[in-house]
Amino acid sequence: MGRKSPARARTRRTTLTLPAESLAEAQRIAHSRKVNLSSVITEALNEGLRLQMAAQRRDEVLEKYRKAFSGFSDEEMFILDGIILESAVRK
Repeated sequence: MGRKSPARARTRRTTLTLPAESLAEAQRIAHSRKVNLSSVITEALNEGLRLQMAAQRRDEVLEKYRKAFSGFSDEEMFILDGIILESAVRK
């Protein structure tokens, strides 16, 4: 009837302007793998977005740690890190 296939429902056609060198490299990859250009571009875009999101999450976590530990002195941070500042007494 009027239903789209599942694969078709998740894609959308668009026009992009890409650097000529990048497009040529993507075409070489597609040819060597014997797949279409869309597959190579989709894979590269998904991987780039995944890396970007991971970097963003990393930055958010680091910022939260900075805020959480910003009130501690250097000595308190050593203690939190498990570093013993006093010399051990040996018998």
